[in-house]
Formats: sequence, structure tokens, C-alpha cells
Amino acid sequence: MNVALAPGSANASIGRRLRVMIVDDAVVVRALFARWIEAEPDLQLVASLRNGGEAEAEMDRADPDVVLLDIEMPELDGIAALPQLLAKKRDLVVIMVSSLTRRNAEISLRALSLGAADYIPKPSSSLEFAAASDFRRDLLEKVRTLGLRARRPRVAPPAVPPATAASSALHLRHAPPLVPDLVPARSLRAFPLTTPRVLAIGCSTGGPQALTRLVAEMAPVFQHAPVLITQHMPRTFTAVLAEHLARASGRPAHEAIHGEAIDAGTIYLAPGGRHMRVARHDGTAVIEIDDGLPVNFCKPAVDPLFASAAAVWGHWLCGLVLTGMGSDGLKGAQAIVSAGGSVIAQDEATSVVWGMPGQVTNAGLAAAVLPLGEIAGRLARLFAGERT
Repeated sequence: MNVALAPGSANASIGRRLRVMIVDDAVVVRALFARWIEAEPDLQLVASLRNGGEAEAEMDRADPDVVLLDIEMPELDGIAALPQLLAKKRDLVVIMVSSLTRRNAEISLRALSLGAADYIPKPSSSLEFAAASDFRRDLLEKVRTLGLRARRPRVAPPAVPPATAASSALHLRHAPPLVPDLVPARSLRAFPLTTPRVLAIGCSTGGPQALTRLVAEMAPVFQHAPVLITQHMPRTFTAVLAEHLARASGRPAHEAIHGEAIDAGTIYLAPGGRHMRVARHDGTAVIEIDDGLPVNFCKPAVDPLFASAAAVWGHWLCGLVLTGMGSDGLKGAQAIVSAGGSVIAQDEATSVVWGMPGQVTNAGLAAAVLPLGEIAGRLARLFAGERT
């Protein structure tokens, strides 16, 4: 057993370093992750272990804030270990780490429904690992952002209505809402008088759970509009997510195809690793897929979808920014507002990370900032022509 341990502290303060546990059966991966963690002054490596059984046994002693949990391991794999680790510590942040296979994409999305905070696909070889500066940046950002959020004070959760059967495949993890920051009330824009005809959605961390719950409640919107979604995800994962969304919504959902016409009642998902834009050819709105450079370090990115959709549909477009890290979607939301459209943002309490929606809200671009459970109802009224 390869274990590196540091003593835990039940009374640790908010200001202490984030304690990170690595669980992976590959020695090279453990060593690389450990080197990255130990190089960061605000992070502390408390355990490096080779399977879920060892992780469960060391939980009390190591007292991690964040666990990087591999999926495929001997004796006790990641999906089996996940609920056992979460039972040991209520606010534990577990980030699933998996290779880019369809099976692991399915397992990663299932892990989100079981309480994992996020996932990250790892490079396929040790050589790719060594050269993967983007992967290292993404991994450390997830550890910091999710770990620090879990330390925030929480209040008792409001009553949540029972989930529908259609959305049971991938529920939002119902953590108690964060205590709101004491900040001045943010100004909201007025909704335009024009009834929207198209919905464009952007999201990242926490997005798969939020999307699955949302589309299950959006039947009235699908009667009027197509739904275009950019979710920060790698290839393979988006194909699996599209299948989840189709089951949850009862509507056609697929990875968008270059050149296809855009029809009401269909969900178009940006394919992993490629940008989705919108264009108008001979009077018909169509999908454009490109393999350009990352935007805001993301590929697919929300800004290209929002900006191109604003250029095509103008005041008929409604943009929705859900939970996610970073600021992707901010420039696109500005383009939507400038074109006469409207933008809705998910609120902080129900977001896994209030980065993307927070940026849009703080920039004064949102016409509404809503809990996840209220967004579908507001959209239904908007697309029916009501102004409430």
C-alpha cells in the first residue's frame, strides 16, 4: 500500500490549506497528481492511495476536503467507493477522474447523481499527462473552487418537490443552500416586449445535473422553441449526456451536426471538443460546428454559441446561464442583450459553482436570477408571451 498521510483536524479553520486525497491504482498518476498538489501553497496532500477500500479506511485519519477518485481500480472501484466516502464526511468534495471511454462517461454521469461534485477526464498516457498543462490547470481549479465552496456556511434547505420519474436518471445533488453573501442588491434588466422563439443555454460544473432536472420540466418551452446547449464537456461525454437529456425531456436530443437545420422541440448539444455556432443559410437557421482554438480555455465554449445566436435571432433569443466555473458566457450574454434579447441566470444558492451565472449577474446583464427549481416555470411563461 502506497500511503502518504497527515493528521486531520476536526476543528480546522476556514483559512487552512485544502486537504487533498488521491485515490488511483496507477503509480504514475498518483505521483504526478501528488507533485502538482504539493507544489501549490494553498493545497496539502494528505493521502495517496491505490483503491477505494484504502480510501475508506483512511478517511477519518486523513480528513480530506477533496478526493480525486479514479473509476477503474482493483478491490473497490470508484463508483462503489463513492457513497461510502460521502457517508464518512457530509461535505466531502469528490471529483471523479476517468479515461475517455463511453463506459467511463456513463459512470461519471452516474457518479454525479450519487453525490460526486464533478468529474475530469484524464489523458490516456503518461506522456500526455506530462505535457497536459491544460489538464493540470483544470484539475487544480476544480480542487480549489469546489473545495473552498464546500467550506462556506450553510443553512437548512427549503422544501424540494419530488423529482419526476423522467429526471430520475441524473438528479441535482440537493446540498443545503449557501448563506448568501452580504452584497448590495444587483440591478436586473427588463425583459424585452418580444416573445422569445429560441433558448440557448450555457453551463459547466454542475451542469449535467441541472440540465437533466430542467429539461424534464420544460415541456411548454419545447412547444415553441429549439433548445441549444453548450456544456463544457469532452468528446464521448456529450453523446452520453444527450441520451440522458432525451430520456429526461421526452424530446429529441443529440450532439449537433454541422449544417443541420434547427427545429423547434429539439435539443441540440455542442459536441465535446468542438464549438457550436449558429448561422443563417438561404433564410434557414443552421448549426455550424468548428474545430477552432479554445475560447476562455474551453472547447466547446458558451460565448461562440451565444454571440452567433444573437446575430441570427436578435430579440427573439433568450439565453440561460447555469452553474459553472469561470466567466465563459459573459461576452455572449453581452451580445444577446445588445441584440435585444434576454438573459436569465441561475442563482448562487442552487449553483454548484456560481462563476458563470455570477459573472453575468454582476455585470447587470440578467433580467432574472432564479433558483434552479423556478427557471422552467419562468421560461414557460416567457415563451407563452407572458411578462411576469
